[in-house]
Amino acid sequence: MGPRYLNSDQIPIRFVSHIMVRPSDSVKRVTENDSPLDSLHEWEDDLLRRYPEPQESPSAEESHTFRDYDEGTRPGVREFYRLNHRYQTVDFVRSMRAKYLPLQQQRMGIWEAIEKLNALTDDSDPDTELPQIVHAVQTAEAIRADGHPDWFVLTGLIHDLGKVLCLFGEPQWAVVGDTFPVGCAFSDKIVLAEFFTDNPDTQFPEYQTTCGIYEEHCGLENVLMSWGHDEYLYHVVKDYLPIEALVMIRYHSFYPAHREGEYQHLMNAHDQELFDWVRCFNPYDLYTKVDHPPDLDRLLPWYQDLVSRYFPDELAW
Repeated sequence: MGPRYLNSDQIPIRFVSHIMVRPSDSVKRVTENDSPLDSLHEWEDDLLRRYPEPQESPSAEESHTFRDYDEGTRPGVREFYRLNHRYQTVDFVRSMRAKYLPLQQQRMGIWEAIEKLNALTDDSDPDTELPQIVHAVQTAEAIRADGHPDWFVLTGLIHDLGKVLCLFGEPQWAVVGDTFPVGCAFSDKIVLAEFFTDNPDTQFPEYQTTCGIYEEHCGLENVLMSWGHDEYLYHVVKDYLPIEALVMIRYHSFYPAHREGEYQHLMNAHDQELFDWVRCFNPYDLYTKVDHPPDLDRLLPWYQDLVSRYFPDELAW
């Protein structure tokens, strides 16, 4: 029996189709600075601050203020989340799905996508000058060293490839960042949740109940998530990987759920079971960055063979 797949084509239950946010409020291109981060690494560095390795966890006294983002958060990160929380609306997500999920941007292979992502390395990043492929291989190598299956290793290699959205002209806030459901009440456990007060969806009572436009325990396959690299890559690779890999790709930035325990009311029993894989993947994503890059010349032939066993030469993006 082949691998099972999440059903990406189901439409969220009880969609309120007659409610529309004015394009000027939700889908328009932002005229403000929409690249507040010096590089995409800055968001990832902020994740480490929020979720340090277990041995570095704050004391009980420190944890009281650990999520106080009024102090200590870099200005670029705060501005990033201000834009993200302002513009990630139901209408915006629908517009991005309509634009990108036909997968008609271009055709390219996994390695071509990795090479394109290397262009995202930013010389102004104070913490790393390593290209994206180094983080990808570091993550994959840590997974391989722990004896996980090949498909798990491959997931570590490719999990961030959806960031090619930046190369298609999308702003940072529509590519990276913690993800969350739209069309229902925003959890106060989402980072910098106070910025949701500027989100047009807060004006619609139908979107601000606990379940919003969804039924309780409807399952995450029936929920619209904020738009970004996770959801996009899931649709690119969903026909080629087992469901455990797909759920790691699709929800690895859904920190409100897999780290804060939020949105349990939308998840069904199948989601709960699969999220064990998301939680298993998360430490490899967060804690595998090192100053010394892996020996790519030695490792790439093995990874090229691994990619060829799961993917065709070209995929639709």
